[in-house]
Amino acid sequence: MNHEEPVFWVLEYLTVTKDPRTGLVVAIGGTEQVAGILQRSGFLDADGPRGPYHRLPHGLPFQEQRLKATPASHALMSVGHSVYLDPALNVLASPDGDQEAALRYLAGLAERASDATSSRKVAEVLTVVAAPTTGLLPLVREVVLAAWITLTPEADTAGAEPEPVAQLAESTEVLLRTAHRILLARNHAARAPERTAPGTTRTTPVEQPSVPAARRR
Repeated sequence: MNHEEPVFWVLEYLTVTKDPRTGLVVAIGGTEQVAGILQRSGFLDADGPRGPYHRLPHGLPFQEQRLKATPASHALMSVGHSVYLDPALNVLASPDGDQEAALRYLAGLAERASDATSSRKVAEVLTVVAAPTTGLLPLVREVVLAAWITLTPEADTAGAEPEPVAQLAESTEVLLRTAHRILLARNHAARAPERTAPGTTRTTPVEQPSVPAARRR
């Protein structure tokens, strides 16, 4: 069977992003129809080294760039174009989206631990919490440690380290010991025999009495 690569209409795809060198919001790709929609949204046509592109005028404040880029992208998508819009330019994106995602992730871990049907599944959750370097607790410890390092010079200038700042340093050690204890529990759970899921019982098969073979006459 002859498998040929599909033909992609590359010009139908459009990228709207902010150029880090110039600070301009540029739109690359698209067709003549795209150019008309972008022009109505405040974009200007320009000739670049790799062909024509579209950009917003110089000197626009960042918020105004966002207010022009977002509706332009949605107008293009509404007529069937595929558009990648830089999340930083999307005024509809939640500014605390990362925090909400983190909270959902933690809630999901708690749910996984509650619904775990075996010790091995519990061990997997504990690994996420306390794994060296990449675990949640070691990462939290790095945040606390960085905060303590930042506060220490200010405490030295004042002549003595305040008690709360000193306790912050101690907290990093507490987090380290806690992560170690959780890893010990993880190792124990990983070696434990598989347990039966709640609400179920194991049954031992009952041996059936053997039936003697019929005698031949």
